[in-house]
Amino acid sequence: MLTTKLERALCSSAAAWAVAVAGTAWAGDVVPLRPDTVEPVNVEVAAVDYEGRPALRLTEKPGVAAEADSLAVIPGLVFGDGTIEIDVAGAPRADSFEGARGFVGVAFRLQKDPSRYECLYIRPKNGRAEDQLRRNHSTQYVSHPEHPWHRLRREAPGVYESYVDLVSGEWTRLKIVVAGTEARLFVHDAEQPCLIVKDLKLGDSEGAVALWIGAGTEGHFANLRVTRQVSGASPAPIGP
Repeated sequence: MLTTKLERALCSSAAAWAVAVAGTAWAGDVVPLRPDTVEPVNVEVAAVDYEGRPALRLTEKPGVAAEADSLAVIPGLVFGDGTIEIDVAGAPRADSFEGARGFVGVAFRLQKDPSRYECLYIRPKNGRAEDQLRRNHSTQYVSHPEHPWHRLRREAPGVYESYVDLVSGEWTRLKIVVAGTEARLFVHDAEQPCLIVKDLKLGDSEGAVALWIGAGTEGHFANLRVTRQVSGASPAPIGP
């Protein structure tokens, strides 16, 4: 049922994007994030006030396996190249396991099968760890299902993760810039990326955008903006 809903959303959003390119569909405001504007996948969603701002909270559904995909898909968005900007706050749940790091980020180019997507995320608990190796694992790129973090770390140590200063539970600004098979992650409105991915594993593709959390995380999301870049045209913000 979920896959069917996502397929319908992707088809309808392609038509919406054609209208947006014509300059009539979207004024460039942030994409609204509410329980009724997302399609949950293995998560519970709630509208809350968190650290001084309205937010959408994501937590795993009870009984969901640690390796399961935990997403809230934004219907009406088809994204290939462009920019995704969002404020996120991630922290381990009070009842979480010892290795929880508050994993929180954004999945993009999500396919009709919602287990296939690219993702950039952060590990807030690692940002100020006393262990330098843990600090070096503060950001992460993955491409599910074929390229999870442990495979990428084993086959290419240090290439798909990096250090950036983070604090667990605090609002953090993320900007993801995607072009073809490359992606760059900017954190805290920095002018330079803290992580550069030169070989996105799904290739030069397009798909949906989703909010993402990892195992044991309570994640908060606010102020989402998606801007799609079309060859030969100025970037155009898109929304529902």
